[in-house]
Formats: sequence, structure tokens, C-alpha cells
Amino acid sequence: MNEPTDFGPDRPVLLRGGTVLPMDDAHSVLPRTDVLVVGDRIAEVGQDLPAPDGAVVVDATDGIVMPGMIDTHRHMWQTAMRGYGADWTLTQYFVWYYLEYGKLWRPEDVHAGNLLAAIEAIDAGVTTVVDWSHGLRTVDHADAAVDALQAVPGRFVLAYGNIQAPPAEWTGAPEFRDFVRRRITGDDMLGFQIAFDVTGDPAFPEKPAFEVARDLGVPVTTHAGVWGATSDDGIRLMYEHGFMTPETVYVHAASLSADSYHRIAATGGSISVSTESEQSAGQGYPPTWAIRAHDIPVSLSMDTSVWWSGDLFSAMRTTLGADRSREHMEAHVKGETVTHCSLRADQVVDWATRGGARAIGRGDDLGSIEAGRKADIVLIKNDASPVSFPLLNPYGHVAFQAQRGDVHTVLVNGRVVKHEHRLVGVDLAAARREVERTVEYLRSTLGEEAWQKGMNPDIPETKILDNPYTYTDYHSASTHSR
Repeated sequence: MNEPTDFGPDRPVLLRGGTVLPMDDAHSVLPRTDVLVVGDRIAEVGQDLPAPDGAVVVDATDGIVMPGMIDTHRHMWQTAMRGYGADWTLTQYFVWYYLEYGKLWRPEDVHAGNLLAAIEAIDAGVTTVVDWSHGLRTVDHADAAVDALQAVPGRFVLAYGNIQAPPAEWTGAPEFRDFVRRRITGDDMLGFQIAFDVTGDPAFPEKPAFEVARDLGVPVTTHAGVWGATSDDGIRLMYEHGFMTPETVYVHAASLSADSYHRIAATGGSISVSTESEQSAGQGYPPTWAIRAHDIPVSLSMDTSVWWSGDLFSAMRTTLGADRSREHMEAHVKGETVTHCSLRADQVVDWATRGGARAIGRGDDLGSIEAGRKADIVLIKNDASPVSFPLLNPYGHVAFQAQRGDVHTVLVNGRVVKHEHRLVGVDLAAARREVERTVEYLRSTLGEEAWQKGMNPDIPETKILDNPYTYTDYHSASTHSR
């Protein structure tokens, strides 16, 4: 066995001779190209670069070097229940987490889920994740979430949320302001958003939460266009009150009208598409086909590992499949055929990298490989895999051929966090112990019968709601209409 490489904090890293996808406007491909990292930045990109004294040289020959991927919407706290809800519908998810058992999570359970999700992300080459953390019932839960994120050498954005209380209530609490003062300190590795949904209630009870976000100068991320939960009414209220901004991220946006898309486009916001989620759970048809028509910026996300994979290779693959399927079906209805795909592989790779960077306000230093940018870099290379060659269309290879097991080396902020397919400086065994304690706690608290039944629970008629939010009695048939 090879001795582990010494990745000291001051050692430059030279990725030598890979096929570089810089993610520029032209979606260029740079064959046999080196990438030099010094400190937390990309110092130089070019061929036959000299290695500085003491540099770690990584052989990227026959591999693909690309920017770290960025997930703009992942409920990381739920990762301790990986795969539990594989057969759920969105209604079953709402009942299980929103109405029944989500309130059981203790701070240590949020910590366990976040820790595992954060490790999983960097292992899969996802160097930045927006932690859509809507299980923060108390500030203690929020502190636990941040503690876990800061224990892993990745880049994260805490999107603070609480599905068990009205947004106006928890954002207006003094302890929330105190948390922001204590924990959100401008750390380059920890961004901040406020996460809540808009029910469409004409009284617009979410308005004070938007005002808090505006006062703090932080973006809002919101589940929009979710069948049975949020609708065009919420978008209209946000627009009429001036709360739709270029920083706003609309998650899913899968069951909205053209009018709502016009409003999003006009105000410069972006949409986080979770294709695996939308095509399986029921928020609506994955909306990239509609978004592209309105020229709305797109990023990709995985939603939750309770159902789906925690990597963006799956996101790219399923997004291409859903978009193209829609295009073909619409052509067939007209008796026509599609001769050229409208959505191409290089576009979804862009969404997984630059799209995510722009969505979180980091388009100037993340999401591409060029001198001066932050060194969040992924090398895809697997000499032991027959799928690694021939490398003919690198963007297509990333989108359709590669998978998390092919992630050879990952750098975050210039730090090597994975090399030769193994995590560096991560205690996976400790994370496993935490998750096992959380699973045991949940399983024993529910009881074995409820635990087993929860994987495909019955839904009483009284719990089939047109919004799942426990803090409001507002209901509207608009969430069920086309």
C-alpha cells in the first residue's frame, strides 16, 4: 500500500495533464492541461507548468478536471435516515416530517445528519452545499447544525428554517438574531440564507420574515411551485410586496404558471431544480423545459437522501433525461420528431457548477477554473474502471458516464479533502457512530411497528392537505389546480 501523501497547509498542488473543463462561456475543453493551486486560489492554468518547490503533483492524465459541484438545496439533517422513504410520495413525506415525527429530532440528531451529509458531499465532488435546514426547532438545533458543517472540510451555506413554527415567529425571536450574530461571522466557508415557504395566504403572514431577511442583508430560499403546498399565489404576494430579488432562490418551481416564471425572470432570481425529487415525489414535472423558455438561471440540487442519491452526477443525468423526454413527447403529440436535443450535456454541467455559484452569490470566485478563483476542484479519474475510457466528449462523460466512485481527488479552498478515492482528514467511523445512535433513538421512540410502517405509511383522509404547514390553518384549492 502506498504511503499517504502529506498535504501540508502550505504545500502547492499541481494537477498535471488532465482534460480541464474551465466552465467558461464557450464551454471550452482544454486537453493535457495543468492546474496549479497555491494557498486557497488557482494560481495558473496551462500546459507544462513548472512545479513549485515542495508541491504535491497529482497525475491527472486520462482524467477530467472540473470545478467543484454546488448543490443549492439539500435537507442535510435528514441524511441519518438515508433511503428510509424510497417509496414515499410527497404527501407521505409531509405527513412523516411536517405533521408527525420531524419534531422528534434532537440537536444531536441534526448534528449526526449534517455530519454524514457533509462528508458524503465532498466524497462525491460536491464542494459546496446549501443546507436547507428546516428542522431547526430551537437555536440549539441550529448550533448543532453549524457545528457539524464546520467539522467537515467542505464549503456550506446554512439556510436556516423551521417547519414547525411560523416564519414571522422564529425569525423575529431574539435568540435567532443572537444566533446570527454569534455564528454567521463572515467565514468564507459558511454562508447564510433564510429558508421558509409562502403559503399563499392573502394576509401574507410571511412578510415579517422577508423584512428580517432584508434587514440582515441575506437571501431567502423558498420552496415554490410545489403541488399541494405552494402556488402562484405565493409568488404573486412576494412580487407585489417587493420581496423578489436577484438573490432569491426558488426551489422546484415545478407547478407554476407562465405568469410566475415571468415574475421570476423579471426580478432576476434563480431556480434550484431537484429533478430526481420532482419526477418521483410529485412537486410537478421537472421544470427545466419551461425555465429555459424564460431564460431563468438554473442550479441543481438533490433535496434529501431520505429518498435519493446525494451526488450531482445523478442530478445531471436525470435532468437531461426529464427535459429530453418532455421535448420528445410534445413533438410526438404533434406528429413531429426531435432532430437535435435542446438541452445538452455541457449545459447541465454548467448548472451543476457555475449555476450553483451564481445562485449563492459566489459567481465571481466559485464555479469555474481560472487563475484567481477559489481552488474548489474535482478530478474525475478511475484507472481501474472500464468506463473511464475512451474519453471522447468530456461534458457528456461527466453527465452520463461518471459517478461518485470515479471522484479521484477533491480540493476545497485549496485543501485536499480526497485523494486517490479516499477521504483525507475525515473520521467516517465517528460519523457512523453518531448516525447509529440517532437511528436507534428514532426507531425505539416510534416503536418497531410504526418504524416499519413508516416506510410506506397509510395516509388518513384528514391528513391529505393542500398545505402541510402545521403553523397555519390556511387552505386554498389553488395548489391543486393547473
